[in-house]
Amino acid sequence: MEGKDCCPLLWRLLLAMAVVEVASAWNVTYDGRSLIVDGERKILFSGSIHYPRSTPQMWPSLIAKAKQGGIDVIQTYVFWNQHEPQQGQYDFGGNKDIVRLMKEVQAQGLYACLRIGPYIESEWTYGGLPYWLHDIPGMVYRSDNEPFKFQMQKFTTMIVNMMKANNLYASQGGPIILSQIENEYQTVEAAFYERGPPYVRWAAQMAVGLQTGVPWVMCKQDDAPDPVINACNGMRCGETFAGPNSPNKPSIWTENWTSHYPVFGEDQHTRSAEDIAFHVALFVAKKGSYVNYYMYHGGTNFGRTASAFVTTSYYDQAPLDEYGLMRQPQWGHLAGLHSAIKLCSNALLYGTPVNISLGRLQHAIVFRGSPGICAAFLINNDTRSTSILFQNVPYALPPESISILPDCKTAVFNTAETSTKVSIRTMTINQKLDSSEKWQEYKEAIVLFDMTSFRANTLLDHMNITKDASDYLWYTFRVQQKSPNSKAELDVFSHGHALHVFVNGVYRGPHLEQRIAGPHRLKINKVDFTNYAWGYQVGLSGENKGIYTDVGSLKVQWNKYGSSISHQLIWYKTTFDAPVGNDPVALNLSSMGKGEVYINGQSIGRYWVSFRTASGVPSQTWYHIPQSYLKPKGNLLVILEEESGNPLGITIDTIQATEQQ
Repeated sequence: MEGKDCCPLLWRLLLAMAVVEVASAWNVTYDGRSLIVDGERKILFSGSIHYPRSTPQMWPSLIAKAKQGGIDVIQTYVFWNQHEPQQGQYDFGGNKDIVRLMKEVQAQGLYACLRIGPYIESEWTYGGLPYWLHDIPGMVYRSDNEPFKFQMQKFTTMIVNMMKANNLYASQGGPIILSQIENEYQTVEAAFYERGPPYVRWAAQMAVGLQTGVPWVMCKQDDAPDPVINACNGMRCGETFAGPNSPNKPSIWTENWTSHYPVFGEDQHTRSAEDIAFHVALFVAKKGSYVNYYMYHGGTNFGRTASAFVTTSYYDQAPLDEYGLMRQPQWGHLAGLHSAIKLCSNALLYGTPVNISLGRLQHAIVFRGSPGICAAFLINNDTRSTSILFQNVPYALPPESISILPDCKTAVFNTAETSTKVSIRTMTINQKLDSSEKWQEYKEAIVLFDMTSFRANTLLDHMNITKDASDYLWYTFRVQQKSPNSKAELDVFSHGHALHVFVNGVYRGPHLEQRIAGPHRLKINKVDFTNYAWGYQVGLSGENKGIYTDVGSLKVQWNKYGSSISHQLIWYKTTFDAPVGNDPVALNLSSMGKGEVYINGQSIGRYWVSFRTASGVPSQTWYHIPQSYLKPKGNLLVILEEESGNPLGITIDTIQATEQQ
């Protein structure tokens, strides 16, 4: 707003709205049974939907489908390195607009859980920490270290104040009923020795001191200091969680992994709907009152946001797939589970549980409250089906299943029995980009020692030089061959993904590390060249010129497709029209090798089709193009190919999900 006297009527309207929101504020507390919202205990089902892994245009539909599936809470991390990529320079636009997400959650009548971290892991680059932290003198991440604590508190406070300024905490009438500080710290705490425990205490005290009016949690932190709630992460928290560290805290499951995140070179990991439902029911039967599905919608790791070897598609096996389509039977089976458990709410939240043996591998957990209030969970841990007697009534229990009886009489749901039909996802070719006349190429110049901008007499670390400005760093040096007939053999040890070797400008092949860790070292014929005169150049010329944009593509001379003799480190460019309709759109890159894809100047992520799984197929073939990235005509497609892929095999596909007949 410009000027002090601008729009006095608008100011009055905003003031009136603020009064309404404050008037409708509610108190969020907890006891040993559950979170308490506005004086009521709650059984809550939550779903993780990460705003940078989708687009604002997708959020309303994703949230609506989650709500339809019985989800009460939308849970998200806060991605520090997305919001502060350079120190003091902030970005909350586009799919980084977390306030917009929170307001959409509120508009659809759901709650929100804000996991600020700010270290988040999440298979996200640097676990969400901005790289510039690395260059602050004396910095030690996630420990009782003053430089780190200063920056962490500064960012956390900024996020909290942003939420407060928009009245987004429940104490202000907003949707946020829960927040998280830190993330799975206990798994690494011992590595920090005496600097670990005081950091945990400081983080909890700092968070609580921000006075959000809602509880805080720490996941995988058994000794979370009061009043912070310790929470469980994993696939089987009904079996593995030791429970709250105080009788006055509720049992919370912040991450129920709906599958396992995929990595390049590995096959997809799937988790059955029946297994997910079993462990949710078991956790609730053991007095769990908050369950979050990680992920409910996984989405897409756009750009260079995925951590090492993690695919661009993220948790595609979730109840809502990468494109936002319902994955069945997961979505439907869990929706039925939620409905059945909600029928038990009164007994679960106010009744007293009793464990009753029904056999060697069978038992019942029964909650009885005031007269007439009773709910039972009949549990069969056997791998075979069985019949049991409960209250002198026979019940058939399938293998490894739980039957839910909201009145202790009628089984309304069994975790192993699903009536939801399996959905089949179909990729339909919309356009083939197989005309060589429509493609152009730009060959990346090979950087030689004399061309480098930085020199050092040692082999330097990739990240220390690039500062995360690029995936690519040229390492160059000169070596004199002893004899014209002698054979040179190159040995490289690195933490990097891959190495492309050029000798006198000629490509000599890729070296794939395939996650084999080792020190940064280089040998030729067993002679160590680590401490040697090296020249370095950050990034590729195409990156620096932004040739994947409309404006940047004019800065270089594009040639006809097929002009280059060598096809490594080459840019390809074409245009296409958007498919008609609202179906999700994806690129089929099965003909390509390794690289990155841009649509109208926006990166839709890295691809690595050539890195095959043990079964001989790519870990990911289709790459999501959000509808909001497209315009009706003349969309610019630019691909950076590192190896020798063939762009003429690329197709533009539309995605449909139908029930199996």
